Amino acid sequence: MNNDNLFAALRAAFPANPDTTAIDAADSATGASLRQYTWRDIDDATARIANLLTSMQLPEGSRVAVQTDKSVEALMLYLGVLRAGYVYLPLNTAYQAAEIEYFIGNAEPAVVVCAPKALPWVQPIADAAKVSRVFTLDEQGQGTLSDAVATQPSAHEIAVRKADDLAAILYTSGTTGRSKGAMLSHRNLLSNAQTLRGYWGWSSADVLIHALPIFHVHGLFVASHCALLSGARMIWFAKFDPTAVIARLPEATVFMGVPTLYVRLLANAAPRLTRETCANMRLFVAGSAPLLIETFNEFRERTGHTILERYGMSETCMLTSNPYDAAQGERRGGTVGFPLPGVGVRVSDDKGDACAVDEIGGIEVRGPNVFGGYWRMPEKNKEEFTADGWFKTGDVGKIDGRGYVTIVGRSKDLIISGGYNVYPAEIEGYINEMPGVAESAVVGVPHPDFGEGVIAVVVAKPGAAVDADAVVGALKGKIANFKVPKRVFVVTDLPRNAMGKVQKNLLRQAHAKLFAA
Repeated sequence: MNNDNLFAALRAAFPANPDTTAIDAADSATGASLRQYTWRDIDDATARIANLLTSMQLPEGSRVAVQTDKSVEALMLYLGVLRAGYVYLPLNTAYQAAEIEYFIGNAEPAVVVCAPKALPWVQPIADAAKVSRVFTLDEQGQGTLSDAVATQPSAHEIAVRKADDLAAILYTSGTTGRSKGAMLSHRNLLSNAQTLRGYWGWSSADVLIHALPIFHVHGLFVASHCALLSGARMIWFAKFDPTAVIARLPEATVFMGVPTLYVRLLANAAPRLTRETCANMRLFVAGSAPLLIETFNEFRERTGHTILERYGMSETCMLTSNPYDAAQGERRGGTVGFPLPGVGVRVSDDKGDACAVDEIGGIEVRGPNVFGGYWRMPEKNKEEFTADGWFKTGDVGKIDGRGYVTIVGRSKDLIISGGYNVYPAEIEGYINEMPGVAESAVVGVPHPDFGEGVIAVVVAKPGAAVDADAVVGALKGKIANFKVPKRVFVVTDLPRNAMGKVQKNLLRQAHAKLFAA
């Protein structure tokens, strides 16, 4: 019987010799090797996890929600969930109690895995939502999960799944403050991994430096899947540190990062970041946020390597990429390259008509990588797809005469800070509930490190006093740190147009140089 389980495809790509190194866990401060995991270790660990989940007799399609620090064992957990045929739900480690309460309530997972330090506040939330089991897993791969897994057998027959069966749910922030769960199938994830493996020239000889988080598309799917599907070794960092990464570059061939990581490499790794250090490298990939042309040019001058920019999102995985092979064209800074093989990209105007070459409009996409819709949001799905089945990304861009795609802006006021999506309405909702606050407006302004920095402009109620620092302090206990405004300004009123709508463009202009060097 044919098995379209993503894990079955990944497992089939494991090397013939299972005792070779698959993952080299490195010290995040020095880069020194801490522990070697073989392909046999991955096979055994994922089997034990799958057997544990299977033994719990969970309903078909059960979700497993995970909010843990990055570890090799956390990656094994993801793969084990796939192997058992259940649905993986990764959650940003920065999310706080109010956010987790929403995700658990909305997704209704059968199992929750959290960091031991978070258990005191996660457990009551899980109990209220009638979650079957809560396990813990720390940054060393220890916890009640590892204890439970240890007694399970290391043999497991991979669960049979159809291509369109659900494999993962990724929550994206909602423009109204309500997060949306993008439903990704085994077909969505595998098709994209296979495409990227071919387009970016992956082979078993590659060595990937994995220094990204594993709760979003870039780190969990793009980086991990490409390496696993190629039988390639990974050098695994729990956290990114420029010095540690530079120490391992000479033995690596591929590095993937968000623009912030490249900025920090250039700023903190001199003079170690050289052409000699990067002599063995064949590919540097950047995505999740716009890469400044200054960073693009400086990195090329310093290392001799041209960063490959690509474009994707939680709902679709990767959509476009600058060429890997020079025969296909040059890597052009400020663009995200061509549509990937099998992926359709078009630009439409407000009426839904096709835009001309170089004409700016809304970017719409289709392909085997495009998700099936949002979890339990049928009305939202109707809004986000065109009548002929194309997904409206919400991004604004253009396609030039050579086929290069350029993203020129984002609809719905989306802010991307350090590679993470921030939706102003969510933050404004929390601020507007604070004592003395009449209204607020949250915008993103240029930031040399994060791409965009979040700021808030707050109007106090008549006779009330609002302290900017107090606003920041109150938010830190409610939302993820990357969403917390880096500056808060208290003003008498907000700029509005004739219709009474707040003119956020004027706020962005007024504070455009706030973080300038």
